[in-house]
Amino acid sequence: MAVLALDTSAAVAVSLVDEDGARLASRTSDERRRHAESLAPLINEVLAEAGIERSALTSVVAGTGPAPFTGLRVGLVTARTLALALGIPVLGVPSLDALAVQAVSDLGLRPGAEILATSDARRKEVYWARYRVIAHEGPHGVGVVERLAGPDVDRAGFVAQAQLAPPGEGDGPLPVVIGEGAMLYPEFLPVADDAPLVPDATVLARLALVRRAAGEEQPSEPLYLRRPDVHEPARASTSSAAAAATAPATGDVA
Repeated sequence: MAVLALDTSAAVAVSLVDEDGARLASRTSDERRRHAESLAPLINEVLAEAGIERSALTSVVAGTGPAPFTGLRVGLVTARTLALALGIPVLGVPSLDALAVQAVSDLGLRPGAEILATSDARRKEVYWARYRVIAHEGPHGVGVVERLAGPDVDRAGFVAQAQLAPPGEGDGPLPVVIGEGAMLYPEFLPVADDAPLVPDATVLARLALVRRAAGEEQPSEPLYLRRPDVHEPARASTSSAAAAATAPATGDVA
């Protein structure tokens, strides 16, 4: 009995955990432009290392982003296809949620601390979300956080201006900045030392198990936050096409 977790919001990350959240095997690839080619071999590798057949999987966890369209779509389509073939559920977890939970452990954050999690949105923008730490450690050994704002997408300077302004009276503390989105714009978003940069699929799986036990809905809809770069060309409406077909040619005599 095992849970397979996939995240393609940044790098390609795959992990296999048991129903108690213990890691059985994991793999990552830093290939950012070949998610489809990297993902299937990594899944096969973790299953082989753990000696687990696909039929033993009880659920598939998928990181839902936010992330650019193409990479994120690869992970979600793979998760849904595999789950459909096996007759098991897909559990969706926002990738920035997993990154924030990971930071609680990696940075030893205590209740009340705040986190600004970021990822690369390209186009000189970052995806971001802000969190508050509720508990340093909860079920399955993962930190407990609540989302205060986001997820959203904007230029790094605007995010810094809105989220890192010195607190006024009654405001909360300045957040700890994490994630590779901020690493691209250190002049605006200074990343904490030893901060996690990309989601860990093991943490993603454990967070999904915690939420499943709490009875939370875990939809697998992707968080693109903006339209894809490539669009299908607009097509003429049926009525417009019909009108063009029946209109008299220029110079015809009534």
